[in-house]
Amino acid sequence: MLAYRFLSEDDTSAFCHKVTRALDAGWALHGGPTYAFDAARGVMRCGQAVVKEVDVAYDPSIKLGDL
Repeated sequence: MLAYRFLSEDDTSAFCHKVTRALDAGWALHGGPTYAFDAARGVMRCGQAVVKEVDVAYDPSIKLGDL
């Protein structure tokens, strides 16, 4: 199965660490990053899709971060 996750975070080093941690765990970037302004909080937000091939069947109860 090809697992998909969308990582998001405020535009700080925490976002870079989240993506780096996913890459270190075997996930691969899928497309480019996205940026949007959160007007309610007055901050920029970042997002990045990642994918990973895993040897399990899809089940909605799977915790994708644990793959």
